[in-house]
Amino acid sequence: MKIAIDFDGTIVEHAYPKIGKEMLFAFQTIKMLKEKGHQVVLWTYREGQMLDEAVEYCKQNGVDFYAINRNYPEEEIKAGVGRKIDADMFIDDRNVGGFPGWSNIWQLIHPEGGELNHQLADPEAHFNYAKKKSFWQKLFGN
Repeated sequence: MKIAIDFDGTIVEHAYPKIGKEMLFAFQTIKMLKEKGHQVVLWTYREGQMLDEAVEYCKQNGVDFYAINRNYPEEEIKAGVGRKIDADMFIDDRNVGGFPGWSNIWQLIHPEGGELNHQLADPEAHFNYAKKKSFWQKLFGN
C-alpha cells in the first residue's frame, strides 16, 4: 500500500517554518510500516530549504521515504501544475476528525495484530492537541 504522510502536525508538532517536536511514536510507526512493505511518501506543503530540513530531520531519526512530494522518485514536477498524489492512504492532521495519534493509526492499518512495541523516546512528545483545563484547574491554577 502507498501511504502519503504529512510532516507538520503529523510527524512533528506544528511549529512551521521551524521543525516541531516529534509526535508520539511517529518515527517508530513509520519504520514499522516500511518493514511491513508499505511505500511511504512524504507529502508536505514544505518546499526548498524547509523541505530539505524536514527530510534531513527524518533521516536523522532513521526514516527515508519512497518519494518526497512525488508519486514516485523519478517523477518530474512541472511548474504551475497542481500536485496530486496517487496514494492508497493519507495520514494528515487536517483530515476529518483530526489526527488520531500514531498508535491508533498502526491499529487501523494492521488490525490483524502484531502490536507495535512503542517505547517513549521523548517524554515531552504528545498528541497534537492542547488539553483543556477543568474548571477547578482554572480556578486554582493547576
